[in-house]
Amino acid sequence: MTDAPNATASKEEVQDLAAITHEEIFAGHLGGKLSVELSSPLETQRDLSIAYTPGVAQVSRAIAEDESLAKRYTWTDRLVVVVSDGSAVLGLGDIGPRASLPVMEGKSALFKKFAGLDSIPIVLDTKDVDEIVETLIRLRPSFGAVNLEDISAPRCFEIEKRVVEALDCPVMHDDQHGTAIVVLAALNGAAAVQGRATSGLKVVVSGAGAAGVACTNILLAAGVADVTVLDSKGIVSRDRADLNPVKADLAQRTNPRGLTGTAADALAGADVFLGLSAGTIAEELIASMAPESIVFAMSNPDPEIHPAVAHKYAAIVATGRSDFPNQINNVLAFPGVFKGALDAGARRITEGMKIAAANAILGVVADELAVDKIVPSPLDPRVAPAVADAVAAAARAEGVA
Repeated sequence: MTDAPNATASKEEVQDLAAITHEEIFAGHLGGKLSVELSSPLETQRDLSIAYTPGVAQVSRAIAEDESLAKRYTWTDRLVVVVSDGSAVLGLGDIGPRASLPVMEGKSALFKKFAGLDSIPIVLDTKDVDEIVETLIRLRPSFGAVNLEDISAPRCFEIEKRVVEALDCPVMHDDQHGTAIVVLAALNGAAAVQGRATSGLKVVVSGAGAAGVACTNILLAAGVADVTVLDSKGIVSRDRADLNPVKADLAQRTNPRGLTGTAADALAGADVFLGLSAGTIAEELIASMAPESIVFAMSNPDPEIHPAVAHKYAAIVATGRSDFPNQINNVLAFPGVFKGALDAGARRITEGMKIAAANAILGVVADELAVDKIVPSPLDPRVAPAVADAVAAAARAEGVA
């Protein structure tokens, strides 16, 4: 691996990806993608006596007297649990806990690869908010942080809020905040390439689900003044009577020009389109945007508009896919965010820590920015350490460490 891999796959790599067979895919998942490895030897009788009986009793007695010692003498302090109910998986939707497990295993594998953190997947056979929260409360002695994953909106908002309130450890719903962090990094990168201030951009967010709400929140926190949100019925505006509480709150904090109507009304003259829904966007709407527009079509596996079509009108185009330039991928964020939070002993993950993560991601490629490289490659080995350091520093500065 080079010190600074390209921001997208080469033509040869794309061809290789296209040539992956059904058999190769299933062979790569055979028996699962995870295993447990020993951190201490178990070769002799002496090793056994230290790791298990009678030696282990001394450690257990010490922890019984002082529970804080569990952080030092067990793996809980560095263990992230990836938790899902399988209700909103990738582009697959509500496929249930068992079918979601391969995705959660993959997430745990990424924690290990990019941040060196141990991680285990936990899929829950319930969609009941109370049961999910109660389960994590009861499991708290077994882990050090919670990565909530692929839980449908609007339940995901309440689940995350209640788990954060109940537990004294880092908790983050990655579909919300991991996405928001990398989107902010990418938007800052795109604006820097164009010599524009992010704060002055007119941004349209298509999608008012988990990712759309979180991206809107982080953009507002970062100083973007003009954000308009779209849902399946059009612009989220104060005059609509059909909004759930989450969207009603968004309506109070967004759309400063008081726009109403459809996507066409929102995108006319807009600088940025941020696609975070499973829908499509018509070519003529992208054509109606302001000159030098920015299009992030992040729906997977099919972007809201094909990058080649978007490029006819937009100056910078990004997707969530690895076979086009400017891949906006959550793996740029979550490994480093959790490592930094755990390194600092943070009790929670704050908005300031998320913005610090976004800034760190962009900082990795600050001297390499281009229209086809607004964020680092997900495989860039510099990213996770930089994010971890920035997040840990932010946690200490904000007093949550």
